[in-house]
Amino acid sequence: MTLGTALRTSATSALAAKYLAKENSRKMAIIGLGSQSEFQAYAFKALLGITDLQVFDIDNKAIEKFRQNLAGQNFRIKVASSAEAAVAGADIITTVTADKKQATILSDNMIGNGVHINGIGGDCPGKTELQKSIVARANVFVELEEQSRIEGEIQQMDKDFPVTEFWQVLKGDAPGRKSQDEITLFDSVGFALEDFSYLRFINDKIQNNEFADYYEEIDLITAPDDPRDLFSFLNC
Repeated sequence: MTLGTALRTSATSALAAKYLAKENSRKMAIIGLGSQSEFQAYAFKALLGITDLQVFDIDNKAIEKFRQNLAGQNFRIKVASSAEAAVAGADIITTVTADKKQATILSDNMIGNGVHINGIGGDCPGKTELQKSIVARANVFVELEEQSRIEGEIQQMDKDFPVTEFWQVLKGDAPGRKSQDEITLFDSVGFALEDFSYLRFINDKIQNNEFADYYEEIDLITAPDDPRDLFSFLNC
């Protein structure tokens, strides 16, 4: 994963939640504390004001890395003993695990009404994180339907399972969340247009000298000693 990928993924996740999560959502669960986790936390804080985090990972080193990277940044972090404990009472659930297999990170009994799920770990054929029945209960939004049916959570579903491409919500052509009790799922797999957009944004700002006072050149493609600690390159 590059820094650019981490930044655009978290930005897209937070933007989707702005339209799909319940109003006044204040608590987010994060399942999986690898290279993307801190970026997700910062994006949701910036766009939705979320600072209460309930987190879980099977690796204690990943948990400690996450806590150290966010220390002093006004987050309230509760480390849970299981994924089920982490999602209890959460308004938004972010799943971002790394195993390249069909897994059940979240099971149906863990998901109550009104939750928004930010599913970003299922990003290739044969890899999913959610029990199929959760997807069936949810109002599902995707980036590009053709790609998501191959790589996303909806690869588990029939070909005619209904989904909405998120750009339609942004444009006003389709509704986002329809009720407070509805379960919404952003089934994100990453999309090339997102990469182009963030690169164009950065280039335009630099060309217009808008970043002159606070930007420095860094490698967008990095090789950290710990591949789970991409965030440390930002020196926040």
